[in-house]
Amino acid sequence: MMNITTLAPRGNEQKDISFHWLPRNVNNSYNASSMQCKHINIPEEVFLTLGILSFVENILVIIAIIKNQNLHSPMYYLICCLAMADTLVSMSNTIETIVLILMEKEVLTVQNHILKQIDNIIDLMICTSMVSSLSFLAAIAADRYITIFYALRYHVIMTTRKAVIIIVGIWIVSCTSSIMFIVYSESSAVIICLISFFFMMLVIMGGLYFHMFMLAQMHTKKIMAQRKKRPTHQAANMKGAITLTILLGLFLICWSPFFLHLLLIISCPKNPYCLCFNSHFNMFLILIICNSVFDPIIYAFRSQELRKTLKEFIPCSW
Repeated sequence: MMNITTLAPRGNEQKDISFHWLPRNVNNSYNASSMQCKHINIPEEVFLTLGILSFVENILVIIAIIKNQNLHSPMYYLICCLAMADTLVSMSNTIETIVLILMEKEVLTVQNHILKQIDNIIDLMICTSMVSSLSFLAAIAADRYITIFYALRYHVIMTTRKAVIIIVGIWIVSCTSSIMFIVYSESSAVIICLISFFFMMLVIMGGLYFHMFMLAQMHTKKIMAQRKKRPTHQAANMKGAITLTILLGLFLICWSPFFLHLLLIISCPKNPYCLCFNSHFNMFLILIICNSVFDPIIYAFRSQELRKTLKEFIPCSW
């Protein structure tokens, strides 16, 4: 996420993203000045504040899930891992911003090869977060699907042991694929794989949610016609599905500009309009960080049990 071509402070230049995310054969400024693109200068302090806020929020969610025995279920294990993925984004952003501020203040001088290694680590964290977040969202969607349509067999189908295997598998795949991305970052095939993975997971989750809500609606109408009221467990399950739908929608809003950025790198790396769009990468990064800020708020707002646990060790409880 840092510019490895120079150690000089960059002053008012845009917050530079790593060369891994930049179009090939194009300088870091994207020739934006010649295209007269409007730049939105975002102070480093904004990135730092959002990064720290996100880190604290997600750590609180993780601690709350670990602390409360009532939250020790497959779904909350997956939510805990989603919070861990968000923590990676906030950590990478915080580390990068601190380094950049120290370099701009001429407090810190970092050798080129060391800066490149730091850059690789930060990119590794971002890529791991991206892949794992999508994977855990898909896993949670599958969990909600099983809960709604196979309620009587849920505890047989989705055991704690199976949940742990899924979680470990997702982290291994996410870390491995991210390492491969760093190693082969010069290849356009890597970016194509990331974009393909993004759309593939969207199709899978979209299919699950569509089938889930359509059949659940039909099932609920039949039950209401027979019993005149909606079963409590059915309402709770649908609430969980709605929560995850909100999380997925937020993910799409916050990450889509980044994936569009990657798509434009492949499809039109030298087109003036594409370059102008890509020159606003700072805004895409802010959206990604905002996703990790809002996710914990959604967990707490939608889960009474989690909200209750958080109130126990947060002085200003809501």
